[in-house]
Amino acid sequence: MADSKREIERKYEATDATRLPDLGRVAGVGSVAHEGVMELDAVYYDTEDLRLAAGNVTLRRRTGGSDAGWHLKLPVADGVRDEIRAPLSGHVPARLTALIRSRVLDAPVVPVVRLVSARDVHVLLDDDGAPLAELSVDEVRAERLPGGDRTAAWTEIEAELADDGDPAFLDTVGRTLEEAGIRPATAPSKLARALAETGSAPARPREDEPRTAGDHVLGYVRRQAEAIVALDPAVRRGLPDSVHRMRVATRRLRSALRTYRRVLDREATRPLGTELKWLAGELGVDRDQEVLDARLRARLDALPRPLVIGPVRARLRLWSAAGRSGSRRRTTAVLDSARYLDLLRALEALLAAPPLLPGATAAPGDELARAVRKDHRRLAGRVAHALEQAPGPERDAALHSARKAAKRARYAAEAARPALGKPAKKAAKRLKAVQSLLGDHQDGVVARGTLRALAVQAHAAGEPSFTWGLVYGREEAVAAATERELPGVWHRAHKARIRRARGH
Repeated sequence: MADSKREIERKYEATDATRLPDLGRVAGVGSVAHEGVMELDAVYYDTEDLRLAAGNVTLRRRTGGSDAGWHLKLPVADGVRDEIRAPLSGHVPARLTALIRSRVLDAPVVPVVRLVSARDVHVLLDDDGAPLAELSVDEVRAERLPGGDRTAAWTEIEAELADDGDPAFLDTVGRTLEEAGIRPATAPSKLARALAETGSAPARPREDEPRTAGDHVLGYVRRQAEAIVALDPAVRRGLPDSVHRMRVATRRLRSALRTYRRVLDREATRPLGTELKWLAGELGVDRDQEVLDARLRARLDALPRPLVIGPVRARLRLWSAAGRSGSRRRTTAVLDSARYLDLLRALEALLAAPPLLPGATAAPGDELARAVRKDHRRLAGRVAHALEQAPGPERDAALHSARKAAKRARYAAEAARPALGKPAKKAAKRLKAVQSLLGDHQDGVVARGTLRALAVQAHAAGEPSFTWGLVYGREEAVAAATERELPGVWHRAHKARIRRARGH
Protein backbone atom coordinates (compact mmCIF):
# COMPACT_ATOMS: atom_id res chain seq x y z
CA MET A 1 0.00 0.00 0.00
CA ALA A 2 1.35 3.44 -0.92
CA ASP A 3 0.85 6.51 1.26
CA SER A 4 1.69 10.14 0.68
CA LYS A 5 2.73 13.33 2.42
CA ARG A 6 3.25 16.96 1.44
CA GLU A 7 6.95 17.84 1.65
CA ILE A 8 7.88 21.51 2.08
CA GLU A 9 11.61 22.12 2.34
CA ARG A 10 14.51 24.50 1.66
CA LYS A 11 18.04 23.51 0.72
CA TYR A 12 21.29 25.36 1.48
CA GLU A 13 24.92 25.10 0.43
CA ALA A 14 27.48 23.91 2.96
CA THR A 15 31.25 23.43 3.04
CA ASP A 16 33.69 21.76 5.39
CA ALA A 17 33.98 25.10 7.15
CA THR A 18 30.22 25.55 7.59
CA ARG A 19 29.02 25.70 11.17
CA LEU A 20 25.37 25.65 12.12
CA PRO A 21 24.24 28.66 14.15
CA ASP A 22 22.55 28.18 17.51
CA LEU A 23 19.21 26.80 16.30
CA GLY A 24 17.68 27.45 19.70
CA ARG A 25 17.80 31.16 18.85
CA VAL A 26 15.43 30.77 15.88
CA ALA A 27 12.23 32.67 16.67
CA GLY A 28 9.52 30.29 17.86
CA VAL A 29 11.90 27.45 18.80
CA GLY A 30 11.69 26.27 22.40
CA SER A 31 14.26 23.51 22.17
CA VAL A 32 16.33 21.47 19.71
CA ALA A 33 16.51 17.68 19.76
CA HIS A 34 19.69 16.26 18.22
CA GLU A 35 18.82 12.81 16.88
CA GLY A 36 22.31 11.91 15.72
CA VAL A 37 23.63 10.64 12.40
CA MET A 38 21.86 8.11 10.17
CA GLU A 39 23.17 6.42 7.03
CA LEU A 40 20.95 6.61 3.94
CA ASP A 41 21.49 4.69 0.71
CA ALA A 42 19.24 5.61 -2.22
CA VAL A 43 19.17 4.48 -5.85
CA TYR A 44 17.33 6.83 -8.21
CA TYR A 45 15.49 5.47 -11.23
CA ASP A 46 14.70 7.16 -14.53
CA THR A 47 14.58 6.49 -18.24
CA GLU A 48 17.84 6.59 -20.17
CA ASP A 49 16.94 10.03 -21.51
CA LEU A 50 15.98 11.24 -18.00
CA ARG A 51 12.31 11.99 -18.64
CA LEU A 52 11.45 12.05 -14.94
CA ALA A 53 14.25 14.43 -14.02
CA ALA A 54 13.26 16.72 -16.91
CA GLY A 55 9.86 17.08 -15.21
CA ASN A 56 11.38 17.53 -11.71
CA VAL A 57 10.03 14.12 -10.73
CA THR A 58 12.17 11.72 -8.66
CA LEU A 59 11.77 8.00 -8.09
CA ARG A 60 14.07 6.29 -5.62
CA ARG A 61 14.54 3.12 -3.56
CA ARG A 62 16.08 3.99 -0.22
CA THR A 63 17.33 2.00 2.73
CA GLY A 64 18.24 3.40 6.11
CA GLY A 65 16.36 5.95 8.19
CA SER A 66 12.80 5.77 9.44
CA ASP A 67 11.14 5.85 6.01
CA ALA A 68 13.00 3.16 4.07
CA GLY A 69 11.14 2.13 0.93
CA TRP A 70 10.20 3.43 -2.50
CA HIS A 71 9.61 7.17 -2.77
CA LEU A 72 8.08 9.06 -5.69
CA LYS A 73 8.25 12.85 -5.46
CA LEU A 74 5.95 14.96 -7.65
CA PRO A 75 6.38 18.74 -7.92
CA VAL A 76 3.62 20.99 -6.56
CA ALA A 77 5.35 24.40 -6.41
CA ASP A 78 8.83 25.77 -5.74
CA GLY A 79 10.11 23.95 -2.67
CA VAL A 80 6.91 21.89 -2.37
CA ARG A 81 6.51 18.27 -3.46
CA ASP A 82 4.13 15.42 -2.80
CA GLU A 83 5.97 12.29 -1.71
CA ILE A 84 4.23 8.99 -2.36
CA ARG A 85 5.74 6.05 -0.50
CA ALA A 86 5.57 2.30 -0.92
CA PRO A 87 7.25 -0.56 0.99
CA LEU A 88 10.63 -1.94 -0.01
CA SER A 89 10.57 -4.48 -2.81
CA GLY A 90 12.84 -5.64 -5.59
CA HIS A 91 10.95 -3.81 -8.31
CA VAL A 92 9.11 -0.52 -8.81
CA PRO A 93 5.67 -0.91 -7.17
CA ALA A 94 2.74 -0.97 -9.61
CA ARG A 95 1.11 2.05 -7.96
CA LEU A 96 4.19 4.17 -8.58
CA THR A 97 4.61 2.81 -12.09
CA ALA A 98 1.11 4.06 -12.92
CA LEU A 99 1.89 7.53 -11.53
CA ILE A 100 4.90 7.98 -13.84
CA ARG A 101 3.41 6.40 -16.97
CA SER A 102 2.41 9.70 -18.60
CA ARG A 103 6.07 10.77 -18.54
CA VAL A 104 7.92 7.56 -19.35
CA LEU A 105 5.26 6.00 -21.62
CA ASP A 106 6.68 2.56 -22.48
CA ALA A 107 10.34 3.40 -21.83
CA PRO A 108 11.88 1.26 -19.05
CA VAL A 109 13.09 2.92 -15.87
CA VAL A 110 16.60 1.94 -14.82
CA PRO A 111 19.02 2.94 -12.04
CA VAL A 112 20.75 6.23 -12.97
CA VAL A 113 22.28 7.56 -9.73
CA ARG A 114 23.17 6.23 -6.30
CA LEU A 115 23.34 8.64 -3.39
CA VAL A 116 24.90 7.60 -0.08
CA SER A 117 24.37 10.18 2.66
CA ALA A 118 25.37 10.62 6.26
CA ARG A 119 22.50 12.68 7.71
CA ASP A 120 22.94 14.58 10.97
CA VAL A 121 19.42 15.41 12.16
CA HIS A 122 18.23 18.25 14.42
CA VAL A 123 14.51 18.57 15.23
CA LEU A 124 13.28 22.08 16.07
CA LEU A 125 10.55 21.99 18.72
CA ASP A 126 8.17 24.63 20.03
CA ASP A 127 7.69 25.46 23.71
CA ASP A 128 5.28 22.52 24.08
CA GLY A 129 7.70 20.03 22.53
CA ALA A 130 5.82 19.76 19.22
CA PRO A 131 8.01 19.54 16.09
CA LEU A 132 8.26 22.65 13.91
CA ALA A 133 10.82 21.47 11.37
CA GLU A 134 13.66 19.05 10.84
CA LEU A 135 17.06 20.45 9.93
CA SER A 136 19.70 18.06 8.66
CA VAL A 137 23.28 18.34 7.52
CA ASP A 138 23.84 15.81 4.73
CA GLU A 139 27.25 14.65 3.59
CA VAL A 140 26.47 13.22 0.15
CA ARG A 141 28.42 10.98 -2.21
CA ALA A 142 26.90 10.47 -5.66
CA GLU A 143 27.71 7.73 -8.17
CA ARG A 144 26.46 7.74 -11.74
CA LEU A 145 25.04 4.36 -12.75
CA PRO A 146 25.75 1.97 -14.23
CA GLY A 147 29.37 1.55 -13.34
CA GLY A 148 29.77 4.13 -10.60
CA ASP A 149 32.99 5.46 -12.12
CA ARG A 150 31.68 9.06 -12.26
CA THR A 151 31.28 10.48 -8.78
CA ALA A 152 30.67 13.70 -6.92
CA ALA A 153 30.57 14.69 -3.26
CA TRP A 154 29.18 17.66 -1.37
CA THR A 155 27.57 18.75 1.89
CA GLU A 156 24.18 20.45 2.08
CA ILE A 157 21.76 21.60 4.71
CA GLU A 158 18.08 20.78 4.39
CA ALA A 159 15.24 22.30 6.41
CA GLU A 160 11.93 20.41 6.11
CA LEU A 161 8.69 21.68 7.61
CA ALA A 162 6.86 19.44 10.06
CA ASP A 163 3.47 18.07 9.03
CA ASP A 164 0.77 20.78 9.06
CA GLY A 165 3.37 23.42 9.90
CA ASP A 166 3.34 27.06 8.81
CA PRO A 167 5.60 27.54 5.74
CA ALA A 168 6.52 30.99 7.08
CA PHE A 169 8.56 29.23 9.78
CA LEU A 170 11.00 28.06 7.10
CA ASP A 171 11.55 31.70 6.18
CA THR A 172 12.50 32.35 9.79
CA VAL A 173 14.93 29.42 9.78
CA GLY A 174 16.35 30.60 6.48
CA ARG A 175 17.06 34.08 7.81
CA THR A 176 18.99 32.62 10.74
CA LEU A 177 21.03 30.42 8.41
CA GLU A 178 21.79 33.24 5.99
CA GLU A 179 22.85 35.53 8.85
CA ALA A 180 25.43 32.83 9.64
CA GLY A 181 26.71 33.00 6.05
CA ILE A 182 24.87 29.93 4.75
CA ARG A 183 23.43 30.45 1.27
CA PRO A 184 20.47 28.81 -0.54
CA ALA A 185 21.43 25.90 -2.78
CA THR A 186 21.53 26.50 -6.51
CA ALA A 187 20.33 22.97 -7.37
CA PRO A 188 16.66 22.21 -6.66
CA SER A 189 17.39 18.68 -5.41
CA LYS A 190 20.17 16.23 -4.63
CA LEU A 191 19.34 14.31 -7.79
CA ALA A 192 19.58 17.41 -9.98
CA ARG A 193 23.01 18.21 -8.55
CA ALA A 194 24.18 14.61 -8.87
CA LEU A 195 23.16 14.44 -12.53
CA ALA A 196 24.85 17.74 -13.31
CA GLU A 197 28.10 16.82 -11.55
CA THR A 198 28.43 13.21 -12.71
CA GLY A 199 27.49 13.59 -16.38
CA SER A 200 24.70 15.00 -18.46
CA ALA A 201 21.63 16.66 -17.00
CA PRO A 202 18.18 16.14 -18.58
CA ALA A 203 17.51 17.93 -21.84
CA ARG A 204 14.95 20.72 -21.51
CA PRO A 205 13.13 22.60 -24.28
CA ARG A 206 14.70 25.94 -25.10
CA GLU A 207 12.68 28.92 -23.91
CA ASP A 208 13.62 31.47 -26.57
CA GLU A 209 11.71 34.74 -26.78
CA PRO A 210 8.77 34.14 -29.15
CA ARG A 211 9.05 36.21 -32.29
CA THR A 212 6.65 34.74 -34.83
CA ALA A 213 3.06 33.52 -34.78
CA GLY A 214 4.43 29.98 -34.87
CA ASP A 215 6.57 30.59 -31.78
CA HIS A 216 3.54 31.79 -29.81
CA VAL A 217 1.23 28.99 -30.93
CA LEU A 218 3.79 26.25 -30.33
CA GLY A 219 4.58 27.69 -26.90
CA TYR A 220 0.89 27.57 -25.99
CA VAL A 221 0.50 24.04 -27.37
CA ARG A 222 3.56 22.88 -25.42
CA ARG A 223 2.23 24.33 -22.15
CA GLN A 224 -1.11 22.54 -22.54
CA ALA A 225 0.56 19.25 -23.46
CA GLU A 226 2.83 19.53 -20.43
CA ALA A 227 -0.19 20.25 -18.24
CA ILE A 228 -1.90 17.04 -19.39
CA VAL A 229 1.21 14.99 -18.58
CA ALA A 230 1.75 16.69 -15.21
CA LEU A 231 -1.89 16.33 -14.13
CA ASP A 232 -2.10 12.63 -14.97
CA PRO A 233 -0.81 11.44 -11.55
CA ALA A 234 -3.05 13.95 -9.75
CA VAL A 235 -6.11 12.55 -11.55
CA ARG A 236 -5.07 8.99 -10.67
CA ARG A 237 -4.72 10.03 -7.03
CA GLY A 238 -8.14 11.67 -7.02
CA LEU A 239 -6.82 15.10 -6.00
CA PRO A 240 -9.39 17.94 -5.90
CA ASP A 241 -10.01 19.75 -9.19
CA SER A 242 -7.41 17.62 -11.03
CA VAL A 243 -9.90 16.13 -13.51
CA HIS A 244 -11.28 19.56 -14.29
CA ARG A 245 -7.83 21.06 -14.86
CA MET A 246 -6.74 18.19 -17.08
CA ARG A 247 -9.93 18.46 -19.10
CA VAL A 248 -9.42 22.21 -19.54
CA ALA A 249 -5.85 21.67 -20.78
CA THR A 250 -7.16 19.09 -23.25
CA ARG A 251 -9.82 21.48 -24.55
CA ARG A 252 -7.41 24.40 -24.77
CA LEU A 253 -5.03 22.31 -26.82
CA ARG A 254 -7.74 21.08 -29.16
CA SER A 255 -9.06 24.62 -29.59
CA ALA A 256 -5.59 25.91 -30.48
CA LEU A 257 -5.18 23.28 -33.17
CA ARG A 258 -8.54 24.27 -34.67
CA THR A 259 -8.17 28.04 -34.30
CA TYR A 260 -4.63 28.46 -35.56
CA ARG A 261 -4.99 26.41 -38.71
CA ARG A 262 -2.97 28.92 -40.72
CA VAL A 263 -0.03 28.20 -38.40
CA LEU A 264 -0.33 24.43 -37.88
CA ASP A 265 -1.51 22.26 -40.77
CA ARG A 266 -5.06 21.24 -39.86
CA GLU A 267 -4.92 18.17 -42.09
CA ALA A 268 -1.94 16.92 -40.11
CA THR A 269 -3.40 17.79 -36.68
CA ARG A 270 -6.98 16.64 -37.34
CA PRO A 271 -6.42 13.07 -36.05
CA LEU A 272 -4.86 14.48 -32.89
CA GLY A 273 -7.82 16.80 -32.45
CA THR A 274 -10.15 13.81 -32.67
CA GLU A 275 -8.25 12.05 -29.89
CA LEU A 276 -8.21 15.16 -27.72
CA LYS A 277 -11.99 15.40 -28.11
CA TRP A 278 -12.25 11.77 -27.01
CA LEU A 279 -10.08 12.37 -23.93
CA ALA A 280 -12.02 15.49 -22.92
CA GLY A 281 -15.26 13.54 -23.25
CA GLU A 282 -13.99 10.71 -21.08
CA LEU A 283 -12.73 13.10 -18.42
CA GLY A 284 -16.10 14.82 -18.56
CA VAL A 285 -17.87 11.73 -17.27
CA ASP A 286 -16.30 12.22 -13.85
CA ARG A 287 -16.23 16.02 -13.88
CA ASP A 288 -19.85 16.41 -15.02
CA GLN A 289 -20.97 14.01 -12.30
CA GLU A 290 -19.06 16.07 -9.72
CA VAL A 291 -20.58 19.37 -10.90
CA LEU A 292 -24.11 17.99 -11.08
CA ASP A 293 -23.87 16.44 -7.64
CA ALA A 294 -22.74 19.75 -6.11
CA ARG A 295 -25.50 21.65 -7.91
CA LEU A 296 -28.32 19.39 -6.72
CA ARG A 297 -27.04 19.38 -3.15
CA ALA A 298 -26.91 23.18 -3.17
CA ARG A 299 -30.48 23.38 -4.51
CA LEU A 300 -31.74 21.09 -1.73
CA ASP A 301 -29.79 22.99 0.94
CA ALA A 302 -31.45 26.23 -0.19
CA LEU A 303 -34.97 24.89 0.42
CA PRO A 304 -36.81 25.61 3.68
CA ARG A 305 -36.91 22.44 5.78
CA PRO A 306 -40.73 21.99 5.54
CA LEU A 307 -40.42 21.73 1.74
CA VAL A 308 -37.97 18.79 1.88
CA ILE A 309 -40.48 15.96 1.97
CA GLY A 310 -39.43 12.33 1.96
CA PRO A 311 -35.96 10.72 1.90
CA VAL A 312 -34.66 13.03 -0.83
CA ARG A 313 -31.16 13.42 0.59
CA ALA A 314 -30.73 9.70 1.02
CA ARG A 315 -31.84 9.10 -2.57
CA LEU A 316 -29.47 11.79 -3.84
CA ARG A 317 -26.58 10.22 -1.87
CA LEU A 318 -27.28 6.81 -3.38
CA TRP A 319 -27.50 8.28 -6.88
CA SER A 320 -24.28 10.24 -6.37
CA ALA A 321 -22.30 7.34 -4.91
CA ALA A 322 -23.30 5.06 -7.77
CA GLY A 323 -22.37 7.64 -10.38
CA ARG A 324 -19.05 8.73 -8.84
CA SER A 325 -17.89 5.17 -8.22
CA GLY A 326 -18.42 4.19 -11.82
CA SER A 327 -16.96 7.39 -13.23
CA ARG A 328 -13.76 7.14 -11.15
CA ARG A 329 -13.12 3.60 -12.35
CA ARG A 330 -13.76 4.65 -15.91
CA THR A 331 -11.35 7.59 -15.70
CA THR A 332 -8.55 5.40 -14.37
CA ALA A 333 -9.20 2.86 -17.12
CA VAL A 334 -8.92 5.62 -19.72
CA LEU A 335 -5.52 6.71 -18.37
CA ASP A 336 -4.34 3.10 -18.48
CA SER A 337 -5.53 2.57 -22.05
CA ALA A 338 -3.33 2.15 -25.10
CA ARG A 339 -5.36 4.85 -26.85
CA TYR A 340 -4.40 7.44 -24.24
CA LEU A 341 -0.72 6.52 -24.39
CA ASP A 342 -0.85 6.78 -28.19
CA LEU A 343 -2.27 10.29 -27.75
CA LEU A 344 0.63 11.28 -25.51
CA ARG A 345 3.08 9.92 -28.07
CA ALA A 346 1.33 11.89 -30.79
CA LEU A 347 1.69 15.08 -28.74
CA GLU A 348 5.41 14.42 -28.37
CA ALA A 349 5.72 13.89 -32.10
CA LEU A 350 3.81 17.09 -32.86
CA LEU A 351 6.13 19.17 -30.71
CA ALA A 352 9.23 17.43 -32.03
CA ALA A 353 8.31 18.08 -35.69
CA PRO A 354 5.43 20.58 -35.88
CA PRO A 355 3.58 20.74 -39.25
CA LEU A 356 4.08 24.46 -39.73
CA LEU A 357 2.42 26.44 -42.51
CA PRO A 358 3.50 29.80 -44.00
CA GLY A 359 1.37 31.62 -41.42
CA ALA A 360 3.82 30.43 -38.76
CA THR A 361 6.42 32.91 -39.97
CA ALA A 362 4.01 35.87 -39.90
CA ALA A 363 4.11 38.61 -37.30
CA PRO A 364 2.10 37.43 -34.28
CA GLY A 365 0.14 40.68 -34.03
CA ASP A 366 -1.34 40.07 -37.47
CA GLU A 367 -1.80 36.31 -37.63
CA LEU A 368 -3.05 35.68 -34.09
CA ALA A 369 -5.44 38.63 -34.17
CA ARG A 370 -6.90 37.36 -37.44
CA ALA A 371 -7.61 33.96 -35.87
CA VAL A 372 -9.15 35.48 -32.72
CA ARG A 373 -11.47 37.68 -34.80
CA LYS A 374 -12.61 34.69 -36.82
CA ASP A 375 -13.57 32.73 -33.70
CA HIS A 376 -15.37 35.80 -32.35
CA ARG A 377 -17.45 36.07 -35.53
CA ARG A 378 -18.42 32.41 -35.22
CA LEU A 379 -19.57 33.02 -31.66
CA ALA A 380 -21.56 36.11 -32.69
CA GLY A 381 -23.49 34.08 -35.23
CA ARG A 382 -24.34 31.35 -32.73
CA VAL A 383 -25.46 33.78 -30.03
CA ALA A 384 -27.71 35.57 -32.53
CA HIS A 385 -29.19 32.25 -33.66
CA ALA A 386 -29.85 31.15 -30.07
CA LEU A 387 -31.60 34.38 -29.15
CA GLU A 388 -33.87 34.04 -32.17
CA GLN A 389 -35.25 30.70 -30.87
CA ALA A 390 -38.32 30.43 -28.69
CA PRO A 391 -37.68 29.18 -25.14
CA GLY A 392 -37.53 25.40 -25.09
CA PRO A 393 -35.37 22.50 -26.28
CA GLU A 394 -34.29 24.19 -29.55
CA ARG A 395 -33.07 27.28 -27.71
CA ASP A 396 -31.34 25.09 -25.12
CA ALA A 397 -29.46 23.27 -27.89
CA ALA A 398 -28.55 26.54 -29.61
CA LEU A 399 -27.27 28.04 -26.36
CA HIS A 400 -25.17 24.94 -25.74
CA SER A 401 -23.66 25.36 -29.22
CA ALA A 402 -22.92 29.02 -28.43
CA ARG A 403 -21.25 27.96 -25.19
CA LYS A 404 -18.80 25.78 -27.13
CA ALA A 405 -18.03 28.67 -29.47
CA ALA A 406 -17.52 31.01 -26.50
CA LYS A 407 -15.05 28.61 -24.97
CA ARG A 408 -13.08 28.33 -28.21
CA ALA A 409 -13.02 32.12 -28.68
CA ARG A 410 -11.89 32.62 -25.10
CA TYR A 411 -9.07 30.10 -25.44
CA ALA A 412 -7.99 31.74 -28.70
CA ALA A 413 -7.74 35.09 -26.95
CA GLU A 414 -5.83 33.56 -24.03
CA ALA A 415 -3.33 31.96 -26.38
CA ALA A 416 -2.82 35.29 -28.15
CA ARG A 417 -2.45 37.34 -24.96
CA PRO A 418 1.39 37.21 -24.80
CA ALA A 419 1.49 38.70 -28.31
CA LEU A 420 -1.53 41.03 -28.26
CA GLY A 421 -1.38 42.24 -24.67
CA LYS A 422 -4.25 44.05 -22.92
CA PRO A 423 -6.82 43.83 -25.75
CA ALA A 424 -6.54 40.02 -25.71
CA LYS A 425 -6.68 39.95 -21.92
CA LYS A 426 -9.85 42.06 -21.88
CA ALA A 427 -11.46 40.00 -24.65
CA ALA A 428 -10.68 36.74 -22.84
CA LYS A 429 -12.18 38.08 -19.60
CA ARG A 430 -15.42 39.16 -21.26
CA LEU A 431 -15.65 35.91 -23.24
CA LYS A 432 -15.17 33.95 -20.03
CA ALA A 433 -18.22 35.74 -18.62
CA VAL A 434 -20.26 34.63 -21.66
CA GLN A 435 -18.96 31.09 -21.35
CA SER A 436 -19.72 30.93 -17.63
CA LEU A 437 -23.26 32.20 -18.11
CA LEU A 438 -23.96 29.72 -20.89
CA GLY A 439 -22.25 26.98 -18.91
CA ASP A 440 -24.56 27.55 -15.96
CA HIS A 441 -27.51 27.41 -18.33
CA GLN A 442 -26.37 24.07 -19.74
CA ASP A 443 -25.75 22.69 -16.25
CA GLY A 444 -29.35 23.59 -15.49
CA VAL A 445 -30.57 21.73 -18.58
CA VAL A 446 -28.71 18.61 -17.44
CA ALA A 447 -29.93 19.05 -13.87
CA ARG A 448 -33.56 19.19 -14.96
CA GLY A 449 -33.16 15.89 -16.78
CA THR A 450 -31.65 14.29 -13.69
CA LEU A 451 -34.34 15.75 -11.41
CA ARG A 452 -37.04 14.26 -13.58
CA ALA A 453 -35.33 10.85 -13.42
CA LEU A 454 -35.01 11.07 -9.63
CA ALA A 455 -38.67 12.04 -9.32
CA VAL A 456 -39.68 9.00 -11.41
CA GLN A 457 -37.52 6.73 -9.20
CA ALA A 458 -38.99 8.22 -6.04
CA HIS A 459 -42.54 7.78 -7.29
CA ALA A 460 -41.87 4.16 -8.27
CA ALA A 461 -40.51 3.50 -4.75
CA GLY A 462 -43.60 4.99 -3.11
CA GLU A 463 -41.79 8.15 -1.99
CA PRO A 464 -43.13 11.71 -2.37
CA SER A 465 -41.87 13.40 -5.52
CA PHE A 466 -42.97 16.90 -4.47
CA THR A 467 -39.46 18.17 -3.58
CA TRP A 468 -37.95 16.97 -6.86
CA GLY A 469 -40.65 18.82 -8.77
CA LEU A 470 -40.10 21.95 -6.71
CA VAL A 471 -36.36 21.97 -7.44
CA TYR A 472 -37.11 21.33 -11.12
CA GLY A 473 -39.26 24.45 -11.17
CA ARG A 474 -36.55 26.52 -9.56
CA GLU A 475 -34.08 25.32 -12.19
CA GLU A 476 -36.51 26.48 -14.86
CA ALA A 477 -36.67 29.91 -13.23
CA VAL A 478 -32.87 30.15 -13.08
CA ALA A 479 -32.62 29.22 -16.76
CA ALA A 480 -35.12 31.92 -17.73
CA ALA A 481 -33.15 34.51 -15.74
CA THR A 482 -29.94 33.42 -17.46
CA GLU A 483 -31.51 33.82 -20.89
CA ARG A 484 -32.65 37.35 -19.98
CA GLU A 485 -29.11 38.21 -18.82
CA LEU A 486 -27.36 36.90 -21.92
CA PRO A 487 -27.87 39.90 -24.27
CA GLY A 488 -26.16 42.30 -21.87
CA VAL A 489 -23.24 39.98 -21.14
CA TRP A 490 -22.78 39.31 -24.84
CA HIS A 491 -22.91 43.02 -25.69
CA ARG A 492 -20.01 43.72 -23.31
CA ALA A 493 -18.00 40.86 -24.77
CA HIS A 494 -18.69 42.01 -28.32
CA LYS A 495 -17.47 45.53 -27.49
CA ALA A 496 -14.18 44.05 -26.20
CA ARG A 497 -13.45 42.09 -29.39
CA ILE A 498 -10.07 42.32 -31.08
CA ARG A 499 -10.48 44.87 -33.84
CA ARG A 500 -8.71 45.01 -37.18
CA ALA A 501 -5.91 47.56 -37.19
CA ARG A 502 -6.35 50.57 -39.44
CA GLY A 503 -4.84 50.16 -42.86
CA HIS A 504 -5.48 46.43 -42.98
